[in-house]
Amino acid sequence: MIRSIQIKTAIFLALAIFTGASRAEEADSSAKPVAEAARLAGDAVRTRFVMDLVEPVDFAISTLADPYRVIIDLPETRFDFGEDAGKDGRGLVSAWRYGRFARGKSRIVLDAVEPVTVDKSFILPPVDDQPARLVLDLVKTTREAFLEGVSRPEASAHTVTKGDKLTAKQASSRPLIVIDPGHGGIDTGATGRGGTLEKQVALDFSSLLKRKLEETGRYDVEMTRDSDVFIPLKNRVEIARSLEADLFISVHADSVRVGKNEVRGASVYTLSEKASDAVAAELAERENRSDIIAGVHLEDEQSEVADILIDLARRETKKFSIFFARTLVDELKSAARVIKNPHRSAGFRVLEAHDMPSALVELGYLSNRLDEKLLTSDEWRERMSTSLVAAVDRFFRPRLVRNGAVSSAETAR
Repeated sequence: MIRSIQIKTAIFLALAIFTGASRAEEADSSAKPVAEAARLAGDAVRTRFVMDLVEPVDFAISTLADPYRVIIDLPETRFDFGEDAGKDGRGLVSAWRYGRFARGKSRIVLDAVEPVTVDKSFILPPVDDQPARLVLDLVKTTREAFLEGVSRPEASAHTVTKGDKLTAKQASSRPLIVIDPGHGGIDTGATGRGGTLEKQVALDFSSLLKRKLEETGRYDVEMTRDSDVFIPLKNRVEIARSLEADLFISVHADSVRVGKNEVRGASVYTLSEKASDAVAAELAERENRSDIIAGVHLEDEQSEVADILIDLARRETKKFSIFFARTLVDELKSAARVIKNPHRSAGFRVLEAHDMPSALVELGYLSNRLDEKLLTSDEWRERMSTSLVAAVDRFFRPRLVRNGAVSSAETAR
């Protein structure tokens, strides 16, 4: 009888401990960071690993050789991936795997097909209904360079907080350019007479411009969106500022109601408290309404934005923005038609950052049939993007020469 009681007591205690442990594990699991999805993009020249997170996390990067691997260490994370996640490779990565590495730690291992180096790694903060994202860019390197990184793992370790740029970028002498494809998602922007959507024109051109800038090897380039999603205007600026961008370029395609057959050509806008003309004022008001379309209310921030605009007007950043805009207009004139007085100014919310040179490029008028045709032409986009790259080169010429990225003769025109 006593033995029976002892056995029952032992079973009861075991069940209590098991139940308590299960509840503790369940509570602990709910407190862990959550990774919702992950994917590879790019090609054998540059491969990008992107992981969607419910919220930003700290992470560290290291490498291992023979075979070549890139390691991403995270706090213990719950991976809500599909069963096939990581089995298929792309570009420089043959496959990848993930899981709990140790108590309180999780790890992702990317299997590289050849020696690689981490060109960029950073966390993008969550934007509207878009999750936070961990982004890792891999490019080719030599075996010697890879092994040197393995021997000095501390040099490859990066810890980040929400919206912070990693030491990898801080150590880079390359200027960082953020391209902002206008509109997106529910906000289609202007619609051409043939049905062309501004949001798609802006994304297609921005993607081409990003590729051409990266091909120079002189710049690091990011985009505020790389798919058809809505991003509030303020968040576009916050993304660029969190990356400590050296230049912000917002890409759009305008439209007009009056003079559809006559008004056409490219233009460049910079920020100003007072619009340069009625057309610029109307355009800024229309672009600023993008937030209202998706239900983002602007009234609560009017005084704050006004203060920023006034502050920007008296800061040196405005001078750099104007210099870039004028440089860009000069280059565009040689490649395409521009409107009368192509450099204009108005109170665009997307250009409000006080510490980052910014310009808004209107590629043309979708309301004009000829411009609409050109905006979807590969040949025209090639010319326009080449002109923008040339303008960026001229803008950063002193820095590029100083850092040895180019000779003064290379950027002289």
